[in-house]
Amino acid sequence: MTGERRGGRGGRSGAGGTTTRGTSGRGTRDLAVRVRGQGRTTSQQRWLTRQLNDPYVAEAQRRGFRSRAAFKLIELDDRLRLLRPGMTVVDLGAAPGGWTQVVVDRVKGGRVVALDILPMVAIPGAETIEMDFLAEEAPARLRAALGGGADLVLSDMAASATGHGPTDHLRIVGLAEAAHAFAREVLNAGGAFVCKVFQGGTEGTLLTALKRDFAEVRHIKPPASRADSAEVYVIARGFRGEHG
Repeated sequence: MTGERRGGRGGRSGAGGTTTRGTSGRGTRDLAVRVRGQGRTTSQQRWLTRQLNDPYVAEAQRRGFRSRAAFKLIELDDRLRLLRPGMTVVDLGAAPGGWTQVVVDRVKGGRVVALDILPMVAIPGAETIEMDFLAEEAPARLRAALGGGADLVLSDMAASATGHGPTDHLRIVGLAEAAHAFAREVLNAGGAFVCKVFQGGTEGTLLTALKRDFAEVRHIKPPASRADSAEVYVIARGFRGEHG
C-alpha cells in the first residue's frame, strides 16, 4: 500500500496565481464533449470524457489550481472556516498540490508542510516532503519540518484501488487511522483533523477514537466530490490536547 496515492486530487492543470474565495466552478461549460476511441480502452474513453465535461476541471485550469480537488477544500473551508491566517497546517497526500495551494493562500503568514509519496513541484509558502507517509521515519520528518505543534492536519490520502470493494475499504480506513494517530501526536489543543474516508469508513474503532479525542466529529461530502464517488470527509474539531 502506498501511503498517499489518492483518488481525489485529479490531474495537473497548471500552477498560476490562485484566488480561492468563491467556489461555484459549475456550469462553466456545456456537458457535450465526446471522445473518440483512437486506440483508447473503453475505461480510458470514459475517464477522458468525464474530465472534459467536468466544470470543476475547467475551472481549476482557469484559476491555476493543480487539481479539481482544490475545490473540495475550498467548499469545506467556506462552510466550516477551518483555515485562518497564521495557522500551522500539515497536508498529507498532497500531490499534485491543489489543496496545498488553497492552504498557503488562506493561512497567510502561517506554516505549511506538505507530504506525498509522489514528486511535487514546489509551492511558494509550503515545505514539501517526498516520502511515503507509512514509512517509519515519516512522522519524525514531519515533526522536524513543523518545528512545533500543528493547528490542522489534512489528509486526502487514498490507497491505489484494487477493484475489490472490501479490500479498498480496509486500506483507506487503515490510512485514516494512521493519519489520526499522527494528528494526535502533533495537534495543538483545540486543533482540527480532516480526513478522506469512504462512506461508512469511520464506523467502529476509528469513529470511537475520533469522538474520544475531539469535541465535534461530522461527515461532509462537498459538492466538488463526484456524485458517483463513495468518498466523504470526516471533520474532527476541538482536539482535547491529550497526545498519545
